Amino acid sequence: MSVELNHTIVHARDNRESARFFTELLGLDITAEWGPFVAVALSNGVTLDFATVPADTITPQHYAFLVSETEFEAAYARIERLGVEHYADPHRRQPGTVNHNDGGRGVYFMDPAGHAMELITVPYGGWPAEAR
Repeated sequence: MSVELNHTIVHARDNRESARFFTELLGLDITAEWGPFVAVALSNGVTLDFATVPADTITPQHYAFLVSETEFEAAYARIERLGVEHYADPHRRQPGTVNHNDGGRGVYFMDPAGHAMELITVPYGGWPAEAR
């Protein structure tokens, strides 16, 4: 059996608020709720399991998502429509725009718990020759 990431727990001040924010921006659905978790499934079968924890215990993380050009367009339109602060760079020095790294597009924004979210249309380093 190959090794695959199945799920990861994303700490939130409010698990439903963070899950809704994420699903609204990316056009996804909440796929399950159990115990302290609100789960959102990604297209590769991995779930993000949002869990409410005390705000002072949240260590901000970085989550990057590879999306198609069409998905990027839709998500970026939602980011702009909702007035979500966003940046072309992880250091937040280029506000209100996207980057064109590796021949694609990318954008950074923060979720309600303070996690850095990133959408990219081309993986870092570009697509391998066999994937082009």
